[in-house]
Amino acid sequence: MAARGIKAIAPVPTANDFLDIVLSGTQRRTPTQIHKGFKISRIRSFYMRKVKFTQQTFDQKLGAILDEFPILDNLHPFLSSLLNVLYDKNHYKLALGQLNTCRHLIDQVGKDYLRLLKFGDSMYRCKQLKRAAFGRMATIMRRQKDSLAYLEQVRQHMSRLPAIDPTTRTLLVCGYPNVGKSSFINKITRADVDVQPYAFTTKSLFVGHMDYKYLRWQAIDTPGLLDAPLEDMNTIEMQSITALAHLRSCILFFMDLSEQCGYTVEAQCKLYQSIKPLFANKPVFIVINKIDVTKPEDLEPSRAALLDTILKGDNVQMLKLSCLSEEGIMEVRNTACEALLAHRVEGKEKTKRVEAVASRIRVAMPRARDEVERTPFIPAGVATRPKYDKNDPARRLLEVDLEEESGGAGVHSVDLKKNYLLKKDEWKYDVVPEVMDGKNIADFVDPDIFARLEELEKEEEKLEADGFYASDEDLDSDEEAITTTAKDIRSRKDQIRLLNTQKNKLQNKPVIPRANKRRTLSEMTADLRKSGIDPSTLEERAKLLAAANAASAKIGKRKRSENAMDVDDEDAWEDDDAIETDQAGPAKSKKARATVAAVTAGKRQPVTDRRKAGIKESQLDEAKKMRRLAERTPNRMARAGEADHRNVTKMPKHLFAGKRKSGKTQRR
Repeated sequence: MAARGIKAIAPVPTANDFLDIVLSGTQRRTPTQIHKGFKISRIRSFYMRKVKFTQQTFDQKLGAILDEFPILDNLHPFLSSLLNVLYDKNHYKLALGQLNTCRHLIDQVGKDYLRLLKFGDSMYRCKQLKRAAFGRMATIMRRQKDSLAYLEQVRQHMSRLPAIDPTTRTLLVCGYPNVGKSSFINKITRADVDVQPYAFTTKSLFVGHMDYKYLRWQAIDTPGLLDAPLEDMNTIEMQSITALAHLRSCILFFMDLSEQCGYTVEAQCKLYQSIKPLFANKPVFIVINKIDVTKPEDLEPSRAALLDTILKGDNVQMLKLSCLSEEGIMEVRNTACEALLAHRVEGKEKTKRVEAVASRIRVAMPRARDEVERTPFIPAGVATRPKYDKNDPARRLLEVDLEEESGGAGVHSVDLKKNYLLKKDEWKYDVVPEVMDGKNIADFVDPDIFARLEELEKEEEKLEADGFYASDEDLDSDEEAITTTAKDIRSRKDQIRLLNTQKNKLQNKPVIPRANKRRTLSEMTADLRKSGIDPSTLEERAKLLAAANAASAKIGKRKRSENAMDVDDEDAWEDDDAIETDQAGPAKSKKARATVAAVTAGKRQPVTDRRKAGIKESQLDEAKKMRRLAERTPNRMARAGEADHRNVTKMPKHLFAGKRKSGKTQRR
């Protein structure tokens, strides 16, 4: 698993959260209704399903954690050693081993209680076995509290580790603290390492990336090293040792000859000698930093001798730079990259893979067909052509020379027409006769074009004089006028419709008259007569209605109820006919019937009864039955009718489902 895979590990929950996740999932995803009246086989399967599901969920969750965390022995040696330095390999393996043991114990508990549940003889016995199984699983899980907390801390720290690729091209910077390693990394890469004027600012590995020769490179900044045995080094220093030991890279050992870092030149040389075994089979460079303060030539003879001993004994090359003035930074980077590329190519050539590839390559060599010697042929003009000399006044002027004479880039305008091949040079800059493919377009113009234009104009004048165009205009004038008028009308209608829609979106709502503005019958009839309408029929009808209202007002509520004048909606169709044929007694007087007849005499009687909607008498009962059936669902949903689509407040499911609290559990 690479560093990117280490960063993708899912969070590890605590022991209590683990239990909540598993038990709530069991409650949500398994049946929750059981009764005493069920068969004992059904009761057994109900509780066995719960125990089995809980055991499988524990196994799945713990297995996911064990699979996501990497096995140190399967990682690259660099990543394995780095994780061992940071987290202690023994503690790491112990935590994962405890989770693995926990998973096996829970699986065994589930199997044991499933075997016991097969012989449960009552609902109470089965339920108690389920509770005991859940209790033992929860107890085993709570014992892993420390292991889960430790793995979560390890996961969080792993996600913050730099994404170092152990196999790519790498520049590794090392040395004493405060010698300029982080400043160099910031200069050559896009990294942003913290730089401070005190030691041990960098406490972990930092990686930056750069491009050289169209290849991606990584440069690693390591924490500062002190000259001490490995067993006395702390975690910060051991990270540098791990990178030096396991990464195939180019080593840049930084030294500060000015001793502003706080360490002498002798101590820095001694540190190099102590960690030199880690540089085996790697290109190594001694980088002298801060040359703006002290250069190697300014050293004392004794110290210069120490430096020469390192350079001569190990065939190590010395490079010089200054991060403050940025002198020599790119030279150091390019030299190190070239050395690493050559070293990698040389290493690949020594492997057996090169032989396998070389055996598949065939280099064709031409065979001599005769004994004639054929020397390279160089044309005479090319061989005698003088070399371009910028200081020669008789040289051939190039476009660059013309650009400098005209004022430089941005001012000079390239003459694109000077190389045109035309019959005459003065034609090159003609505007009207354009040139295409070395030929003038004006050469292909018809010489009789003006005469033909005069003939065409005369023909048009003759047609106009004969009325050829006038007749067409007269025929189409009326139709065009009608079409134009229709288009104007349609556009005007569309504009009016749009304005009305924007003005009032509810323009179709009924207009309710004001309550305080009432008109009398005499006022209305007077207005109708002014408009030329005869209101005599309206006056007669109003008088009949007034007489009918006065007559009905004299009849008491009791008599009206006895005579079935107020009819319920449910039995409207049956009682409408009964109004006329009712023989309830003399209570329904002849005066009331005469008043009703007088009211209805002046108006037109309907041909059919709209309430029956064309239904036959034999179909009325069936229609009423269907109406009641259609009203059943809206009534049950507490709705006013078919058009009522509102949803009443429902019981929120999340408050009545899921894990139950303490209380009665008999129904379960």
